[in-house]
Parts: sequence; structure tokens; C-alpha cells
Amino acid sequence: MFLHHLFRVLAAGVLCVSAAAAAAQGFPSKPIRLVVPYPPGGGTDIMARLLAEPLKDDLGQPVIVENRPGAGGALGAAEVARSAPDGHTLLLTAGAFVIAPSVFKNAGYDPVKDFAGVAQIAIVPLLVVTKPDSPLNSIADLLALARKDGDKVSFASFGNSTPAHLVGESINQLGRVQMTHVPYKGGMQALPDILSGQVAVGLLDAVSMTPLVKQGRVKALAVTGPRRLPALADKPTLVEAGIAFDGVGWHGAFAPAATPADTLNRLNAAFAKALARPDLRDRIVNGGSVPIEPALTSAQWTAQMRREVTQWAEVVRKAGIKPE
Repeated sequence: MFLHHLFRVLAAGVLCVSAAAAAAQGFPSKPIRLVVPYPPGGGTDIMARLLAEPLKDDLGQPVIVENRPGAGGALGAAEVARSAPDGHTLLLTAGAFVIAPSVFKNAGYDPVKDFAGVAQIAIVPLLVVTKPDSPLNSIADLLALARKDGDKVSFASFGNSTPAHLVGESINQLGRVQMTHVPYKGGMQALPDILSGQVAVGLLDAVSMTPLVKQGRVKALAVTGPRRLPALADKPTLVEAGIAFDGVGWHGAFAPAATPADTLNRLNAAFAKALARPDLRDRIVNGGSVPIEPALTSAQWTAQMRREVTQWAEVVRKAGIKPE
């Protein structure tokens, strides 16, 4: 009787493993939704649309980019957190994803509990930009103006409590000025007010701004991150400009936390293959981003995301930003 019971238990275990393997082998079984929690036209949206076609080629299913903007990216993230953990609904987002829980009393999601990393796509610096005919030509010029005119000098970001907002507050702290923050729902929404001079500068993602800098439509004063951008090698970093802050943003893909490891690994391999394509890599570099080399595994990206939740919470604390 005992042996018969043991056999049944072992057989049930084998069936469960076989079922899980079969599910993984059958993935994907329908189109992939790639949810972008920002409006069309911004850096995250551009990156998603660059990836959709090569991901489709590898996964054998359509990859549909869906924009779900709102609350600095929190609305779209919350939607994906509630979706089925089967790998068919993914979040492609930016660094604000790990910041929101520190600044919203109810962000609608917890990055650590609700998500698993799929792939880090690229490091995305921010550019400090102004209108082409602005008298500002450097960070020193911006600080001098802010010391003269105080909070009448404003900076635009792509949302409250996003990396752009926190970088601006860090410039305030380290430069001993008090520029006024003006949040927008996305970087492109801020552009008209930057070009009209209604706001002095914008802290916007390099992916959407680099082409405009090259075209002469905006002027870049500096770039965030530890090194200059290859696409804009003549623009100094904030550190080189006298602001000792080198935090940098990123683009990354995430899935609901309970997504099976085999599915996460299959998606990670598809992203890695797409990002290794020379044409796509060139577009990432020329667009103002930095490729991830070597590529991170799903587990490595999950671990890094969790570390950044803690790191950005400390930046929020130092900036004195209170939960909304």
C-alpha cells in the first residue's frame, strides 16, 4: 500500500512538471502585449516600437505596443501587475518604475512583490535641454540665472517623482538653487513650453531628445550619467559641469511576478537576440542610449531592479519629497 501511494505521488509530480514544461514549450500561444506606461512619441515608446518587429520574428507572435500613460507610469504598471502571469502581457518602462512606491502612498503596485525582470534594454541618460536661441549655454549659466531669479526659473520633467524630477531636485540641492519643477505627462508634452521659453530647461530622455539636438531644434547643456554620450560627445556630463550627480535612467521589460521561470528565460533570450542585431544596436547608440553589455539574465535584472528600489528611495528622502 505504501509503495502504491508513493508511486501515485511521484507520478503526480512528474505530471505537474510535464504540464509546466508543455506550457513553456507552447509559449507564446497568442499575441504579446507590450504595455508602455507613457504617451506615444517619448523615449520608452520609441524603444518599444523598435523592438516589436524583431521580437515578433523570434517569438512567432505579433507584439502589440499599447500606451497606458498616467501617474508617472504607475497606471500602466498597475495594469500589468494585475494581468495573467503567462508572459503574454509585459511592461516596457523606464526608471520611474522603481521610484513611484517611494513617492506615492498608493502607487497601485510594488515592483519587488508584483514583478519579475525580463530584460534590461538600455541605459538611458537624461539631457538638460533648452530652446535653440536661449542665452543659456552651460549648467553654469543655468545656475547663475537661478541664483539671480530664484524660483522664477523652472525645469520641466516627464512627471512627478520620475528620474528627471529627482535629477532636477539634485541640481537644486548641489547647485544651491531653487528652480521650480514643472511636471508633464511625457517628455514630448513639455517640448512646446521649452521652445517657447515658458520653462527655462527640460530634463528629458536622451532617446527622444538626441535627434532634436542633432537637428538644432533644441540645445543640450549637459547629460546625466558617468560618461558622455557617443552620439553627443561634445556635451559634458553633469559631473563635468560641476554637479556631482551621475544617476542614470534605463529602459527595461518586466512581467507579473508569478510568471514561470522558463517563460521569463524564453522572453529574455528573445530580447537579447533582438538587441544584438547590429542595426538595432546602432539605432540605440545613435538615438542617445547605451546598450547593456553583457546582457543581463532575467534573474540578474530582477536583482538589480530590487537594489534600485532601495537606492532611489534614499534619493527621494534626501530631496525631501513627501508621498502624495
